Amino acid sequence: MKNKTLAAWLTFLGGPLGLHRFYLFGFRDVVGWLLPLPTTLGIYGIQRALANGQDDTLSWVLIPFIGFTAAGCALNAIIYGLKSQEQWNAQFNPTANENAPAGQTQWLTIGAVAMSLLLGTTVLMSSIVFSFQRYFEYQIEEARLISQ
Repeated sequence: MKNKTLAAWLTFLGGPLGLHRFYLFGFRDVVGWLLPLPTTLGIYGIQRALANGQDDTLSWVLIPFIGFTAAGCALNAIIYGLKSQEQWNAQFNPTANENAPAGQTQWLTIGAVAMSLLLGTTVLMSSIVFSFQRYFEYQIEEARLISQ
C-alpha cells in the first residue's frame, strides 16, 4: 500500500530525482527516469557559474532548470498531501478499502505540505528573479555594444 505521508516527503525531498514517481508508479515510469535530466542541467549550470562567473550566458539559461523542477515537485507534494483519503486510496491503493489508513492525513503529511509550500515558493521566485535579472542585464550589455 502506498502511504500518502511517505509519498509527500519523497516528492518534496527527492522529487527532482524522480524518487516519488518510482515509489508511486514503479521503475517503468518514464517521467521518473526523465526528472533527473533538468536537475542535472541545473546543477551543471551552477557549476559553470562558479567556474566562469555570472556572466556566462549558458549558466543563466541552465540554472533555472533545477529551480523550476524543484518548484514543480514541491507543488506535486502539496497536491499529494492535500488529497482526501478516499481519493488517495482510489488512485494509489485501488484494491484497498477507501478508508484504508495509508491514505490518512497525519501531522507529518501537513509538515511536508507546509515545507513544500515554503521552500517551493522560495525556489520558484528565486528562479524567476534570477532568469529575468540575467536576461535584462544581457540585454543592456548588448544595447551598449550596439550603441558604440
